Amino acid sequence: MGVPISIRLDDDVRAELEAQAQARGIELATLLRDLATHVARDAQRARIHQASEAIGHRAAGYAEAHAFYKEIGTPTTDVG
Repeated sequence: MGVPISIRLDDDVRAELEAQAQARGIELATLLRDLATHVARDAQRARIHQASEAIGHRAAGYAEAHAFYKEIGTPTTDVG
């Protein structure tokens, strides 16, 4: 379950966010929660991507890693 938080917004920022929430047919709190969740997930994905890239660079220096990737092949995306 989530934990409530309190934030201060400038009047013009609050008015804009309330207008966006109203246009979407949701409450301001729901809009703020959705925006915060989206930003947090994007940040998490970016951290995971950076960590994966760092691991790839480190593995590139090992012959065993080259053999492993040669054996399993290059990942592909099946579209269709």
